[in-house]
Amino acid sequence: MTTLINSVFEQRVVIRPDDYCWVESPMPGVERMMLDRVGNEVARATSLVRYAPFSEFSSHTHSGGEEFLVLDGIFSDEHQSYEKGCYVRNPIGSSHTPKIGKEGATIFVKLQQFEEADTTQVVIDTHTKAWHPGLVDGLKVMPLHAFEGEHIALVNWAPNTLFNSHRHWGGEEILVLEGTFYDEHGRYPKGSWLRSPHLSQHRPFTKEDGALIYVKTGHLYV
Repeated sequence: MTTLINSVFEQRVVIRPDDYCWVESPMPGVERMMLDRVGNEVARATSLVRYAPFSEFSSHTHSGGEEFLVLDGIFSDEHQSYEKGCYVRNPIGSSHTPKIGKEGATIFVKLQQFEEADTTQVVIDTHTKAWHPGLVDGLKVMPLHAFEGEHIALVNWAPNTLFNSHRHWGGEEILVLEGTFYDEHGRYPKGSWLRSPHLSQHRPFTKEDGALIYVKTGHLYV
């Protein structure tokens, strides 16, 4: 039977850290917090994955591509070591064997969600990449990737910043990396994940602690 978790993409989903439920993966020392999923071990999936020190994951091929952001520790494979803040895109057909060192690692990862023509290999150290001014005072934007209508970026919100009310053409997905993110619907502390469907609308803002978010738009038509 196919595993279905938050699989109705026309619905808004909010998961805060208090909602986390870590489950064991098939490999010892590797746990997952499944945010959305359609499929079993090979699945269209969005997850937080936590690797214990010196844990490993079996060699695998990304039949639908892999996108990940290192949230903590150092994620390593036979190709490279990726420190906290590193953003990686492994295109369709790529493969690797994760092997984690003494620091352990936690990553935010999306699987089986690439367009066939999106073949660019991406490795970005977000600590060294330049920020660009946002659309309103108090915002800085770091573009990470764009393909057709899909756009991925980090957005740094200064304290007490208010953004314009806007509609999400193709939906919006947010992971709060630092601080606290708000809109008229609620409060989202560090670690919160939000998925808002096509044509949803909100007016986000921050308070005294500001926020840093990963944001992806234009990918939720299904």
